[in-house]
Amino acid sequence: MLGFLKGDPRKKLQKEYESKLEKALHAQRNGDLRSHGTLMEEAEKIYAEIKAFDANQ
Repeated sequence: MLGFLKGDPRKKLQKEYESKLEKALHAQRNGDLRSHGTLMEEAEKIYAEIKAFDANQ
């Protein structure tokens, strides 16, 4: 009934993905390659969730 009040889960995932990529970029620029690798791995997992979400739509 009030479905228009719910947030779009894809938008939330996309925003989280972009945030992880930005943090990874800053970590790489600061020379912290370990954090960069961890953040990129997390971003890839979120990207896989986005692709799975798109496939179900």
